[in-house]
Amino acid sequence: MRFEILIFSLIILFSCSHSDNECSNKIKLEDFKGAIAECNKAIEINPKDAKAYGNRGYAKEKLGDFKGAIADYNMAVEINPIDAKTYCYKGVGKEKLEDFLKKIILCNKAIEINPNDAKTYFNRGEVKYDLLDYKGAIADYNKALRINPNDAKVFGNRGLAKEKLGDYKGAIADYNKTIEIEPNSALALCHRGVAKDEIGDNKGAIADYKKVLEIEPEDAESFLIRGIAKYELGDNKGAIADYNKAIEFNPKDGLAYFNRGYAKYELGDLEGACLDWGKAGELGETDAYDLIKENCY
Repeated sequence: MRFEILIFSLIILFSCSHSDNECSNKIKLEDFKGAIAECNKAIEINPKDAKAYGNRGYAKEKLGDFKGAIADYNMAVEINPIDAKTYCYKGVGKEKLEDFLKKIILCNKAIEINPNDAKTYFNRGEVKYDLLDYKGAIADYNKALRINPNDAKVFGNRGLAKEKLGDYKGAIADYNKTIEIEPNSALALCHRGVAKDEIGDNKGAIADYKKVLEIEPEDAESFLIRGIAKYELGDNKGAIADYNKAIEFNPKDGLAYFNRGYAKYELGDLEGACLDWGKAGELGETDAYDLIKENCY
């Protein structure tokens, strides 16, 4: 599959040689094979032409030659490393593996240039998180926080990584810091609620979801997960009320119908449960059909 590598997505439109100009022109015309041929000529004339390597890498990327693109981008940064920090900042996002690896390479270069830049550690941590390297992400977030100990977003992201590793108490501690700095962070409150639920603190989780809904009163997901917490406490009526709100704000949420069916079943409303499970199945929750076969015929 093709994808965009954002780190080097700028096309260099100025250069020192005719071949550089021809390479840029062919890229603008989307003649990527021709661009590679012209960039090759520019590199033969000047093997230290960072722009030519960058343009050739871009053309290779557009043709799906990701390994070749990364090799050229590496050369461009090696020749002109001062731009690595800029490319690292531009490149943070969610794309394919080759793009993630390229971002890490550029962030590494940026850190070599300035090892005291908290933002670069944060960016590299985000890439590692997306690569499922949660321990590596935490290590980078730790470094970012040593440089800037009051960054709510870094605490929040470190909490997410800890949550992925099953360290729910550690995650809660990080979400606490985020909320201390930004009391109205609905995202941190929501995730703290999830982490509390994981350690059995259902009442604490419900309290956090309540705060989320005070900040974002139409957040369907918060109604859904608060409903789950109430269900786990045996409050089926309260759970149904929250599932109703989740469905009101997101009528396509199959899981809300699925869970509401369970709560209705617990209250003896088999007809209502079967109707909800049927709707859940229509919306993609296929396990609901097994419940219908077991309980509704």
